[in-house]
Amino acid sequence: MNQSALVLAEYPPKNISDIQSIDHQYLDIEKLFKQCRPNKSGTTYFVQTDDPHAYFSLIRKKLKVIKAAGGLVKNGEGNYLFIYRLGKWDLPKGKVDPGESMKKAAVREVEEECGIQVDYLGQKLVTSYHTYQLKGELVLKKTNWYEMGVNKVPKLKPQFEEDITEAVWLPKTKFEKVRKNTYPSIVEVLDTVFF
Repeated sequence: MNQSALVLAEYPPKNISDIQSIDHQYLDIEKLFKQCRPNKSGTTYFVQTDDPHAYFSLIRKKLKVIKAAGGLVKNGEGNYLFIYRLGKWDLPKGKVDPGESMKKAAVREVEEECGIQVDYLGQKLVTSYHTYQLKGELVLKKTNWYEMGVNKVPKLKPQFEEDITEAVWLPKTKFEKVRKNTYPSIVEVLDTVFF
């Protein structure tokens, strides 16, 4: 939700210091979304529930779900592909077309957004969720992230019509730069692989 995160769990997370609890009986996802301001350092909201999966299913039923897919792409020198879109670092991703599999959508979107050919499609790394407004309606975007690889170090061509102004290969040593100016869902993808 903008730069904020909503955590559903049986117990409060120990690794997050600044957290705001919400009683599960009173969570209004639309009201919470409006309360979260874009482009501001986010708050982590926590809802304690005995069954996080069932509670998340209830939230999903209230929102339109849009499926998307993307990739964390490694090149032949061991560097990773990042894009710069709308003032934030991001990973290439996009919506799944009707009848298209998540895996095929992930490869297609990476190739379209960065002008490369994916040589290797690996395992699914993680599924992330984020909310945003589309034509005044709050929607939930479900994104499957896949491990991908390319041979050598292909030249990148950012897809300007998708508001991508830069596409770069970065070594792990430069990830802190990304982490300081990205979305919580992208940090989640990076944490799944590198921490």
